[in-house]
Formats: sequence, structure tokens, C-alpha cells
Amino acid sequence: MDEKRGEVRLRRPDSSEQAKEFTFDSVYDDKSRQEDIYVNSVFPVVENVLIGYNGTVFAYGQTGTGKTFTIEGYDNPPDMMGVMPRSFETIFSNIQCDNPEQRQYLVRASYMELYKEDIRDLLSPNPKAKLELHEKPDTGVYVKDLIMTVVTSVQELKKIQMIGRKNRTTAETKMNDHSSRSHAIFTITIETSEPGVDGKPRIRAGKFHLVDLAGSERQSKTEAVGERLEEATKINLSLSTLCHVISSLVDSRSSFTPYRNSKLTRLLQDSLGGNTKTVMIANIGPADYNYDETLNTLRYASRAKHITNKPRINEDPKDAMIREFQNEIERLKAELAQIDRDPNATPETLLRQQAILEKMGGAKLSQDRLKELAEENKARAREVEARRMLIRQTTQEVTTEKQKILENLKKHEEENLKKMEDMNELKRQLKKKELQLHLHNENLEREKKRKLLEDQQMQAALEEERIKQRRLADSLKQKEEERVVWQQKFATQREEVEAKSKVLNRMWKKLQSLKTKMRETEELFWSEREDTMNQICDFNREAKLLDLIIENFIPEHERKKIEKCAHWDKENEIYRLVPPKPKTHLSREKRPVSAIGLKLSLIHISEPTRPLYISYAVFCLKKKKKKK
Repeated sequence: MDEKRGEVRLRRPDSSEQAKEFTFDSVYDDKSRQEDIYVNSVFPVVENVLIGYNGTVFAYGQTGTGKTFTIEGYDNPPDMMGVMPRSFETIFSNIQCDNPEQRQYLVRASYMELYKEDIRDLLSPNPKAKLELHEKPDTGVYVKDLIMTVVTSVQELKKIQMIGRKNRTTAETKMNDHSSRSHAIFTITIETSEPGVDGKPRIRAGKFHLVDLAGSERQSKTEAVGERLEEATKINLSLSTLCHVISSLVDSRSSFTPYRNSKLTRLLQDSLGGNTKTVMIANIGPADYNYDETLNTLRYASRAKHITNKPRINEDPKDAMIREFQNEIERLKAELAQIDRDPNATPETLLRQQAILEKMGGAKLSQDRLKELAEENKARAREVEARRMLIRQTTQEVTTEKQKILENLKKHEEENLKKMEDMNELKRQLKKKELQLHLHNENLEREKKRKLLEDQQMQAALEEERIKQRRLADSLKQKEEERVVWQQKFATQREEVEAKSKVLNRMWKKLQSLKTKMRETEELFWSEREDTMNQICDFNREAKLLDLIIENFIPEHERKKIEKCAHWDKENEIYRLVPPKPKTHLSREKRPVSAIGLKLSLIHISEPTRPLYISYAVFCLKKKKKKK
């Protein structure tokens, strides 16, 4: 591998044939870091998704070559994080660094897998349930009832990733302990709303697809049997359809692209030749016994490089949810304002009390008794007066003591109040300092993220510029060599012959390389054609078996009923049985009229059996006449 020139050279082991060369935008060997792959190849796609483009990153290659590691990686250490968690951080770093008053964001996520051509929702409570694939003229292909979760942080996206990873179908094979048995698609939808020139909100929506394809397998190497073999067959069939789609898109003479031959290619239809910025990561291994698989991977990656997509910014999409969220927020604000204007006050209950008057009556007494009572009353009055004086003196003492106690309490309360005010002031100052420190930390964190994004943008721009310079330098070098050789003036004919012989040798090697590629391409074509013919033969054999079963075990009238009720579903490409509409009383056929004197109708009786029914009817009439 030559990272500077972006070249991969592949040589067959124990062979003297010339090495095959493949050129790509970027090449990473075993010493490359996950961060380099993300920043140089994936980061520009994520940046474009944030401004409204669609983006797709998918890993393609043989089983066991590290596709899942490239997409997901490991959580610890951070250097081992893959493309998926790094893109999470980039998305929310951009959102946090942006001004929320100028631009609002809504981020949603979904996670699904394609297992044996059945679509499953990895976030559903029942992840084994099958979902249907539909298509709309305005929005394109979509999965019905797929769960889309609104997320507000990196941690929520990582939680969704963990749930999907747990529910995804994996198994052990001879070539991989944790082999993915399905194609997984993680989709992040980012909707933005910002005021336009006319003051109205301008909505954009970008979709970012992270596709982890299951690896191609050979049964002779994986030794798969039973369910594993069935899974491998479905995986290879969908990958083969993907390769056919790539070949059809590259071939200018092709007028038809077989997207509908597989659900995988239908889901990736926009990513291949459509409205998407796409990055294909081709994973290969160094093992010499996987030479054929590595060669096929490099070939299809080289073909995919020539696919031309037509990405555009998705403005005012019809399925945008941020507009619904904004309308809901405005409605809730209006309700809150109405509640503030008309508060509901609870009335106080007042208790009324009435005084009860008691009437008392006196009795007539003698004069002596009245005097005695008067003396007793005077004595009691003096005693009461003495007690009153004592109580008054005691009350004055108590009042003086109470006054002292109240003054002391008031003094203590003032001191405590002053202490509380001092403490509250200290708390306010401390809270102010903490808020300043928190804002300072947030500013530092935001500035750090902004610098990291700027560094990543600069590194991505430098990598793109380096690729352009490398392509331009190779082109100029080739043209310069041809021009110098054929326009150079030589001192002797021997020098001219030697120089031109070198050019001819180089051209001859290129010619031989092209012939080898043509031969290999032709062999690959015939191999694929043979596989296609074998599949057609298998389908024909299965169709003939079904015809045999229908002819011998299903009556003719039942078969016609099924044919009448069968309707072709274009979206799912299957036949569905639709029961006929029940006839109403207006459209119901009139009951046939029987012949006179006969109990059975003769209208719907076939000609050979009609004389039998007539003879039976005549015999019944004669029998009735004899009884009479």
C-alpha cells in the first residue's frame, strides 16, 4: 500500500505475473489510526449533512476484514472509536457551537437491519418483527412503522447504538467469532430551521446513513451449514445485486439499473447515483488464501469510484417534523399566557358566630339576712381588693421581666437577622463565582470544540487538496514523459532507440496489464452469468414443481378463483390475495325460474343430465295421480 499515491498493489502468491494496481482517493494500512480515517474521509460528509445534504458511509468487504470495527470501533480507549461515535460528537459539537437564536436543530435517529431480506427494527420492543418497504413519489423509499427517536445529546445516540448492537443478529463462523449475519443501517436525520430573507422559517433536512454491510462468504471456508448457510446465501445474493447495480451505473451503455432486485439496493438507491454524498470504505485483509476475495473487493471499489451522484440541499422537505414541533411550542406558549391573564382564585370561607344570652332571676330575702350578706360582701370585697393589689404588684414584676426578655429576644433576633443577611450575601457571591466559573468552563469547552472542528476542517481540506494535487501531478508527469520522449533531440540513433525502447516497454506493460484486466473481467462476467443462469434454472425448477402441485392437487375452479383474487403489489413485489367485493341487492343476479310443475330449475342443468331430472319429475307426477 502506498498512502501518498493512494495505490494498492496486489500480487498473486507463488506467481510471477505482474502486480495489479488500484488507485483510490485515500489508502490506509495497518498503522493508520481511526481518527485519520474519520477526519480525512468521513468528516466532510458529516459537515455537508449539517447544512442539508444527504450523506452515506458504508463498509464493504469480505467477512472478518474489520467492517464493524471501522464503523463502530470500541468505546475504550477513545483512540479506538469508529466512524459512528465520532460522527455523533461532530454533530452535537456543531450544534453547541452554533447560535440557537439564529438556527434551531432537531435530531432523530433510527436503527434497522436487513436479515435474510427481511427488514427489522433494532429499536423495537420486538426486534424480530418484519417491516414493509414502501415508496412515495415525493419522499422516495421508506420503511413503514420504523421507530424514529428524537435525541438531544451524544449519550442518547450512543445508547441507541448499544440497544441496536445488542439486538443485531450475530453468530460464530470458522472465519469470524462475531460475524454479522445482517446488513445494519443507522440513520441520523438532522433538521434545521433558520429565518430566511423574507422572515419566514427556512427548513433544511439532511439524512446521514451509516451502513455496516455483512461480509461476503464462501461456504468452503466458513463451513457454514443449516441456518448459517441460509444466511450466507442471502448475504451473498444481496451483495451480488449491489455489485450488479454498481456495474450498471458505471456502464454508460446500460439503460436499466436493477435496484429492485434486492431490498438492500432499494434502501441504498439514493446513495448509489442519487441525491447523496457517498463514501465507500473497502476493507481487505492481508491473508494470501483470500486473494480472490480481496481482488473482487478492490475491483468493485474501483468501479464504485466512477459512480456520479447528484447531491443537492433538501430545502423545505414535506416530512420535516421541526415545523410540527415549532407549532406545538407556539400553542403551549399561548395557553400559558392565557392562564397568566385569567388566574382562578379560591374564595375564603368566613365563620360567623352568634352570642347566646342567658337570663337569670333573683329571690326576696329578709333585712337581717340582707345585712349579713352585705357584711359578707364587704369582707369578700376587701379580700378581693387585697388579692387584686397582690396580683397587680406581681403583674408589674412579670411585665418588667417580660419586657427585659422581649428586649433581649429582639436584640438576638436583630443579631441573627444580620448574620443571615451576611450569610445570604456570601451565598450570593459564591453562587455568582460558581456561575462565572461554570460559564468560563462552558466557554472553554465550546472554544475547545470549535478549535477541534476547525482543525478537523483544515485537515480535511488539506487532504482534499493533497488528493487533487496528486491527481494533477500524475497527469502532468505522464504527459511530460510522453512529450519529452517524442520531442527530445538525441545525439545518436542509439540513444534515441534506447529512450524510445523504454517508452515502448512501459506501454507494452500497460497493454499487457489492460489485456489481463479484460481477460479477468470477461472471466468474472462469465462467472456471474453462470451464477445467474443457475439461479434461473433453480427458479424454473421450483416453478415447474409448483405447477405440478397445482395441476394435480388444486381443482380448476379453485385455481381460477385464486387467480381472480390475486393482485400484484408493486411496492413489495409480491402477490396479495384480495377477496372479491360482496354483491349488493342491486347487483345480485335474479333467481332462475323453474319450469312449470317441476321442483328443480332446468336453466343451469347441463344437457347430458337434463333428461334424468325430467324423467324423475315425470315419475313423481304419475305417482301423485295414482294416489288421487
